[in-house]
This record gives sequence, C-alpha cells and structure tokens, in this order.
Amino acid sequence: MVWLLGRLCLLALSPAASAQELEPRAYSPSPTGANFLVLGFGDISGSVLLDPSLPITNVHAQIYTPTVGLGRTFGILGQQALVTAAMPYAWGNIEGQVEEQQHSITRSGLADLRVKFSFNLHGSPALTPQEFAKRRKQGLIVGTSLLITAPASQYDKTKLINLGTNRWSFKPELGISYPYKKWDFDAYAGVTFFTENSSFYPGESTRSQDPLSSLQAHVSYTFRSRLWMALDGTWYGGGATSLNDGPPTGRQSNSRAGATLSLPIRKSQSLKITYSRGATVRVGQNFSSLGVSWQFLWFDHHGLPIP
Repeated sequence: MVWLLGRLCLLALSPAASAQELEPRAYSPSPTGANFLVLGFGDISGSVLLDPSLPITNVHAQIYTPTVGLGRTFGILGQQALVTAAMPYAWGNIEGQVEEQQHSITRSGLADLRVKFSFNLHGSPALTPQEFAKRRKQGLIVGTSLLITAPASQYDKTKLINLGTNRWSFKPELGISYPYKKWDFDAYAGVTFFTENSSFYPGESTRSQDPLSSLQAHVSYTFRSRLWMALDGTWYGGGATSLNDGPPTGRQSNSRAGATLSLPIRKSQSLKITYSRGATVRVGQNFSSLGVSWQFLWFDHHGLPIP
C-alpha cells in the first residue's frame, strides 16, 4: 500500500497548483515598456486530506519554494498586455501512515515552468509611462489571461514521488476589476485543463485529470502609491483523477483565504508578503502558505517616472 501514499502525495508536491493561487490586482493597469524581475521564497506546510476509505492517515508535507520570475508589459490593439514567466525550485518532505506504518519521503529539484499571458479587454489602454502618470482614475477593467504550466521539471517515471507532473496544463481566465476611491474590488473565474501523464509510476501507466474550476475574489485598499493591502479568497472544485481509464476519484471542493501586503522599498523596488490557508477542505491540500517576494522594476528608457 506504500504506492498509494506516493500517488496521492503527487498533489501535495505541486507547490504551483494554479487553482489555489491568490493574486489580487492581477489585471490592474500599468504603463507599457515596463520590465520586472521577481525573486520569491515560499514556505508551504500542512496536511493532505484523503478519502476516509483509504488506509492512509496523518499525511503531512513541508515544502520550500524559491522562485525567479521575469515580466514585461506592452500594447496589443491599443490595450495593455502582460507576459510573465517563472521557474520555481522546490524541496520538501512528505510523511504519512500507511496501515499504521510511518513512511517519509524527501525530494528536491526544479518544479514546472509557468508562463502567463494577460490581456485587458476593456478599461486599460496601452499608455506610455508619461501618459500613464497623467491618467485619470480608471473605471471598470475587464481582462483575460492564459496560464500555461510546462513539464520542465525533474521527473523520474520509476519513482512514486516527483516535483513535476510530467504533463501540460492550460488555465484560461476572465477577470474584472473595479476601483472605488482607495479601494479595489477584483473577481476572476477560470478553468484548468490537463494533458495526460503517460509515464506515471511505474512508467507504464497513464494518469488523467478532469478540469479544475476556480473562482477568486479580492478586496484591497491603497494607503499611498505602491503601498496597499488585500484580503483574498478562492474556491476550486473538480479535478478528479483517473489511472488507466479507471473510475475517477478525489474530486475537490475546497476554499482558501488569505491576505497580501505590498510595500515600496525604493523608487524601483517593492516587497510583497502573502499568507493563505485552507478555509474548507474536503479532499486535497489543507496547507498554510507564507511567501515573500522582491520586485525590481525598470523601463525601456532610463529616467522615466515610476508610477
């Protein structure tokens, strides 16, 4: 029965599960020609709740995830667009009891590459930094995005536990953002689609997963330029998995709540602190997550103002 622990802990060792992410102001306006470098570190810990019929109990994970990311804003058809790419590294330990026997597994290495393209459909025209600095208060913003997770991580089909999933995922999303004085209200809806992993342990099995739906809501308050705080929440459901076209199991219907604080450091630097935890978890991860990221911003031409 040890293979069950390994199979189910694949979920726990996916620190970049897109349905659980809490990202306030994802479609907020920015000037074109902005480039940014992000260095982050996350600490994820907690339990994995399984079907009570399975002989696996007390499953716990501790995962650390340093990440490096790059991004750039530009214009398409007169509207603001953004592309970002992030490569996380992860190491962690999974432990649990299988039929009252304690087992522990440790893994470290690259996780899956993530690339996201965002395009604001309404309310956020492509503006130069000079034009952006003179803009009036924005109204309703409607945006869309596509998040792609690519299997660029270390994967060994002969091992039960891997940091990557050996498959692609695609998450289209639609979001709205509405500013009111110093407040911002955001809501997003997305669905993640997964390709099959045809090299699942012991290398001859095929693992598939149903689409995973997600909803997000955020309320943030701006104290002054680049200093703001948000309360965050998300729900995600579906995502049942099948092995070799067998019956699907492990359908999720979970929610998370958290908070985000953005702090300006210097003219071109900022620090973001995030925290979230499972609010209601039926099956899947019941993690607490703490993250800190540093961002450095620069424009194509030196001497331009930082909004």
